[in-house]
Amino acid sequence: MKQDHLLVVDDDGELRDLLRDYLGQAGFRVTAVADGRQMQRVLDNARFDLVILDVMLPGEDGLALCRKLRAISRIPILMLTARGDEVDRIVGLEMGADDYLSKPFNPRELLARVKSILRRAGSLPENMADEDVRSFHFLGWILDTRLRQLLSPAGVVVDLSGAEYKLLRTLLEHPNRVLSRDQMLEFTQGREAGAFDRAVDVQVGRLRRKLGDDPREPRLIKTVRNEGYVLAVPVVRL
Repeated sequence: MKQDHLLVVDDDGELRDLLRDYLGQAGFRVTAVADGRQMQRVLDNARFDLVILDVMLPGEDGLALCRKLRAISRIPILMLTARGDEVDRIVGLEMGADDYLSKPFNPRELLARVKSILRRAGSLPENMADEDVRSFHFLGWILDTRLRQLLSPAGVVVDLSGAEYKLLRTLLEHPNRVLSRDQMLEFTQGREAGAFDRAVDVQVGRLRRKLGDDPREPRLIKTVRNEGYVLAVPVVRL
């Protein structure tokens, strides 16, 4: 049976040791480093299945490292933040993180999040793999999965954050189907929405603006009151 390899990046030596021992006892292979420079060194020499990345690091912070890592890899990223600030959470998700966890945390919750992310990453249906679906076409728009680019009907490249790309792809994978916030977070980040979690609403709002979709009368991403959102147009996969 494959042993998943986790990379922990945190400058707190005591926490690194705790996570190495706890996650190791849970059956994972764990490598732990203190900063971005060490992270890059081990990434160059080994394959990892998930990165647990602290936001507050010496030198380059975790958000900058998350953005760099997401630009070159689709490896799942779980962010750790000591502040628990909603802005930090949203920025981390925008940079392409798959989930976040505020310090201090219960190690059992961290383990549950890790398993959920890995289960999500390892159980995607085949039609969601980039090599199987090259592009999605809808109302003249094209989402290129190879380049992770959104092309407007005029052929202009529209920049998407990692979180926006995953959210749009989720909607395109389930056209004309109402998705709740919990479902959208589960599909894109492997977690459920909290009572005051606005991450999905924020990302939907930004996607609408980039798609030129009037939030007062949207044609593409419609709000279904008390239920969630639906991509209300035909989608062609190529």
